[in-house]
Amino acid sequence: MKTITLGFSLVVGAATLALPADTVPLNQQQARTSPEWITRGVMYQIQLRAFTPEGTLKAAQARLPKLAEMGVTILYLCPIFVSDDDMDRAGWSPRQKKSGMNNPRNPYRMKDFYHVDPEYGSDDDLKAFVRQAHELKMRVMLDMVYLHCGPKAVFLEKHPDFVMRDKDGKMLLKAWNFPGLNFANPELREYLWKNMEWWLRDFDVDGFRCDVADGVPLDFWETARERLEKTRPDVGMLAEGTRKADQLKAFDLDYGWGFKWEDAAVIRKQWEKMRAERPHGGAKFIRFIDNHDISNDDYDNRLEKKWGTPRVNATLVMLFTLDGVPFLYNGQEVADTARHSIYARLPINWANGETGAGKARFAFCQKLCALRRSEAALNQGDLVWLDNDTPAAVLSYLRTSGKEKILTVLNITDKAVNAKLAGLAETFKPLLAEGAKSDTQGSFALEAHGYFVGKK
Repeated sequence: MKTITLGFSLVVGAATLALPADTVPLNQQQARTSPEWITRGVMYQIQLRAFTPEGTLKAAQARLPKLAEMGVTILYLCPIFVSDDDMDRAGWSPRQKKSGMNNPRNPYRMKDFYHVDPEYGSDDDLKAFVRQAHELKMRVMLDMVYLHCGPKAVFLEKHPDFVMRDKDGKMLLKAWNFPGLNFANPELREYLWKNMEWWLRDFDVDGFRCDVADGVPLDFWETARERLEKTRPDVGMLAEGTRKADQLKAFDLDYGWGFKWEDAAVIRKQWEKMRAERPHGGAKFIRFIDNHDISNDDYDNRLEKKWGTPRVNATLVMLFTLDGVPFLYNGQEVADTARHSIYARLPINWANGETGAGKARFAFCQKLCALRRSEAALNQGDLVWLDNDTPAAVLSYLRTSGKEKILTVLNITDKAVNAKLAGLAETFKPLLAEGAKSDTQGSFALEAHGYFVGKK
């Protein structure tokens, strides 16, 4: 069977090489090779209005040693650039109005792409933040919002054609009631490419998360990548989106909203579909259950309240043992339940980190980070799904790298289940387990949200 599979792969590969790239099916093409710091990392999102009571870069910098202690390797900052202060509510997004914060300064409605918003500090404060992060062996990614801008964007007076307009010259609005940037204008593209080069060169950031990346032409991002690599060959690029060709040339990672984390069979089916549709090596995603958008829209009913600790912990195990890059949102490491808003300063309840539950969660996240860092199968290995006889309730899969194998068996439901894994006769030494018992024949007794992670 192995000989047949190998021969087939060689034939397909030879045929692929003989065809022009634009005629080769996307899922037979090869994705770009991505920097190891991003594909093997642990990503942590900082939403400055939530991260500290002060809401500033200086205050955030003071907390960086704690993140390094936990094992985070990549810091992704929500937009820190000057936001538009236009008080005309007609130009506010529906979510912004619904929030009740009555604040025009939406961090995703840009006024000036080239400076740090004074609310968060100064340009020099960002440089100091990046230096400190690098000293602590952490990378920094900035959030670039290029689909749209604010109605008072600083470039509009000199460059009115930087935004889309109708035949009468009126600005055309994209989603969220914001003026859409005009990517048909080469000067606009140059302005934005130079903007990315500016932050990379003068501030020493390591890469970018690109907001609503699917809404921006892919060739813009591909050219951006080519130019940025001249300054930093190992620049990292994360797309908010699920465009299937993203990782051919432009991006290293994507993320979207396809996973509900509620039905194990659906999770596996979705994973297999996303893998099958994309280039070889081009189905790399961040794995998350909370972020700035989710927490903002949850108001007071945050994930920790809705799900409870056992389910959150089990799902975190899943995020750290699946392929892709595990992602933590600020405050998850102390089981924060405070309301967050991207439209106002509503800080994490860091006092929860001193409670038993908060200390236990931090230690748990620290252990997950250490496990990913130390086990090659988890940070670079292939994923192989294992069939089991309770597929809607239990996820079971191997991560493999060379001779190393790591098994994960996880009950995503709130009911105890027994699961028999097909074709598993090997014994795995537990690395991390809760509410799980197994025998040597591949049978597992799992409590509600129980899990087993073992190594052979």
